Amino acid sequence: MQYDTQLNNHGLKYNPFKALVTPRPIGWISTLSKTGVLNLAPYSFFNAVSDRPPMVMFSSIGRKDTLINIEETGEFVCSIVSQELRDAMNMSSAAVNHDINEFKLAGVTPADSFYVKPPRVAEAPAALECRYWKTLPLPAPEGHPELAYWLVFGEVVGVYIDDNYINDGIFDVAAAQPLARLGYMDYSFVTAETMFTLNRPEVENNGTTATLIPGPWDGIFR
Repeated sequence: MQYDTQLNNHGLKYNPFKALVTPRPIGWISTLSKTGVLNLAPYSFFNAVSDRPPMVMFSSIGRKDTLINIEETGEFVCSIVSQELRDAMNMSSAAVNHDINEFKLAGVTPADSFYVKPPRVAEAPAALECRYWKTLPLPAPEGHPELAYWLVFGEVVGVYIDDNYINDGIFDVAAAQPLARLGYMDYSFVTAETMFTLNRPEVENNGTTATLIPGPWDGIFR
């Protein structure tokens, strides 16, 4: 099948777009308003976009509390959602009033950050402390400005990792079991059974061919 995204004439029960771009990591974004109200909300349009400097981005449909707080204070934290925290993450997505503390609503604990004022989720295996860089408005559907997405970029200025998830000098992703958003209301998480490693190809000196060592990663970055 093929369809026009402007016409959305796919003929399916639900729009398949978000089911095609999967899995997507979940950014559990915590912010602090100018008046000191804590906010916590999950965003599945989230990812890292560079490592020098380390930068992350997420996009929000409409100008929600998270976006307003970030633009007004210049800071936010992204906690990594483990599969054990899936219900708390889901609860924090509720569109409650501006003055509601979603940490309490979700039953999770705020823990002090090192470099920014918003707290991280204490129960999360890791967290990224960020300073706001820029907001980029995305095009809205014609006639529906309220459905516009806003793309937010932040520089990671500090990283927290629970020591229980550091194994032989490496962050143990399989132990942390980070949650991912799929399409529709589907989710998944990383396990040791679903993880594998690969060696990158090594280009020959002539620049025209490459060789590949088959099997698991040999521990050398190429």
